[in-house]
Amino acid sequence: MSPSSPALVPAASAETSCAIPNGAPALPATTVAMPPRFEQLAVLGCGLMGGSFALAAKAAGLVQRVVGYARSPQTLRRARELGVIDVEAPSALLAVSGADLILLAVPVAATGDTLQAIRHRVAPGALVMDVGSTKGDVVAAAQQYFQGQLPQFVPAHPIAGKERAGVEHASADLYRGCQVILTPLPQTDPAQTQRAQALWQALGARVRLMRPEAHDAAYAAVSHLPHLLAFAAVRALAQQPTAAEFLGLAGPGFRDFTRIAASDPDIWRDILLANAEPVLQQAQAFRATLDTFEAALRTRDAAALRALIADASRVRAQWAAGAYAAPSSSATSPCTEPHSSTSPR
Repeated sequence: MSPSSPALVPAASAETSCAIPNGAPALPATTVAMPPRFEQLAVLGCGLMGGSFALAAKAAGLVQRVVGYARSPQTLRRARELGVIDVEAPSALLAVSGADLILLAVPVAATGDTLQAIRHRVAPGALVMDVGSTKGDVVAAAQQYFQGQLPQFVPAHPIAGKERAGVEHASADLYRGCQVILTPLPQTDPAQTQRAQALWQALGARVRLMRPEAHDAAYAAVSHLPHLLAFAAVRALAQQPTAAEFLGLAGPGFRDFTRIAASDPDIWRDILLANAEPVLQQAQAFRATLDTFEAALRTRDAAALRALIADASRVRAQWAAGAYAAPSSSATSPCTEPHSSTSPR
């Protein structure tokens, strides 16, 4: 299978799409290890994703203390008031001092600067992870700014979120039943990958391993392009003279299709730019299929139009029934929250 164009496969052979870099551990998706314990968790970015990780780790008894850092003093103070963190740190560098578990919950564009800021205080043996929605740029940033600590770094992407961002909406159950993609580097210590996998599983997540480029190709198709289409559809409607009238008539279908168009503009600018080439490839595939639908409409070819719709409906129904799901690594219920329309803060 080509890493740049991973295929969605039935669950019985789903592990074949979890190819990982040479030298990284080939852990099956169903492996469950004893959860690791940590003395101090450093959360860099105390928003929905980072805050939920801290609460979940506390609830599971996996960490003794949580030190947090956020660019906004108000966010940092609120995180402590809510019990998400125990200690406020004045900088990312001081937040990681003494930590044996470090989570970067920052926008993907800030990954390089954050790694550069903390590298001199990362303890030997500490597990370092991120929660970014793209992985190729995160890996590139780590290779540039985190060379001495690459064996400790396990890039991660939890497929979870809520409609609303912010530490006020953080939840200890956010990751329960959701999928987490790990994309270890060739330099990543296999023991650290195993720790990361066991940690996420202890939080109730289902874990898969992929190459960074395979991850980005897949999520260009199932997340990034859908966001782009939602943005474009809403903007196309908004530019029409009758937009206000049309919006006043919109119902559940419009609400469901455009939910992710309410996403954070800065965050999604960064994600789309970071994964531009795979997204553009998916946009070309979409445009070609849209041309096929339009051709059937222009010629009033009812049979062809129905066949196109039926094919899409069949694939969607199979997906909803779990036909393409990876084997479950835990006994938790599937994640019921929608994939985040915001991003880690």
